[in-house]
Amino acid sequence: MRVTAAGMAVLCVVIWIAFGANRGWTETTSTWMAKDPVTNIEYPLVEANFRPGVDLLGVGLLVSALLAGVSFAFKPKPKH
Repeated sequence: MRVTAAGMAVLCVVIWIAFGANRGWTETTSTWMAKDPVTNIEYPLVEANFRPGVDLLGVGLLVSALLAGVSFAFKPKPKH
């Protein structure tokens, strides 16, 4: 169970880094300025994309820490 918890923590960090390592809250949209080719006026353009933030990283690490903590409650039974 502790190996699973450690693997889950590593996987959580790797996924967070792979999807953008956003140091703020999780974002589901991004806004950037685009320019109209005819009028040359800039306007905000909103795109849907997912960037996990520290809130999801924290939840993943907390769950893996709880799983590791629960593993200490189950001691192997001694063999006679």
